[in-house]
Amino acid sequence: MDAVTLIMLRMLFALPLFVALAWWAGRGQPPLTARDWRVVGLLGFSGYYLASFLDFWGLQYVSAGLERLILYLGPTLVLLLGRVLYQRRVARGQLVALAVSYVGVLLVFGHELELGGPHTVLGTALVFGSTLSYALYLLFSGEEVKRLGAARLTGLATSVACLLCILQFVLLRPLDSAWAVAPQVLWLSLLNATLCTFAPVLMVMMAIERVGAAVASQAGMIGPVSTIAMGVWILGEPLNAWIVAGTLLVLGGITLLARLR
Repeated sequence: MDAVTLIMLRMLFALPLFVALAWWAGRGQPPLTARDWRVVGLLGFSGYYLASFLDFWGLQYVSAGLERLILYLGPTLVLLLGRVLYQRRVARGQLVALAVSYVGVLLVFGHELELGGPHTVLGTALVFGSTLSYALYLLFSGEEVKRLGAARLTGLATSVACLLCILQFVLLRPLDSAWAVAPQVLWLSLLNATLCTFAPVLMVMMAIERVGAAVASQAGMIGPVSTIAMGVWILGEPLNAWIVAGTLLVLGGITLLARLR
């Protein structure tokens, strides 16, 4: 399946869930102003639509393991963007953590470059663009979360992203091709929309409310390891010393960064 069709099916099935979340979280709250809608639209475009589309597109060219390692560079990009855009100070220890993480990704990238050639460069650039887009969302959404609440903002912004993904499909693909797919694609898209899109967003918000962002972030570090393990088990992707070493370096760098912050 191409990325345009696949992400449309995912967001089509997820849209009712996020609309319901936005409605539920907004009960009894003041209505959104015109400025609020503009901000929600921009955050939905950057944080969920563009990030998701670039990620799905990049997965056509790189392994799930490398894709996940690049996505986990997000905290480092938030730190660097804060330095560039807001002149926030970056400590020496944080620079060391950044270097360790990027060396880990470069190890895996270099190994895949030997196997995949130019397609690996394209896929890596697309996934890195996805990570950058989501980092911008995280950076600019802080104040809006305080005003609108995490659940309401997430429901609204993701609903906007769902509509953008559907509109993209309408503009680029024939409408009858949406359902001219194998039944397995529809079932996997439904699974992707519920257990792999809506449920993680909801569970992360619930976790942050109960244990705080720092602990939730540390628990999320199991992500790269589990993705690589499932890539080997389900997709038959190779597991070698390069991937193991790169994963350990990325995890070590992000863990060090979290502790320093």
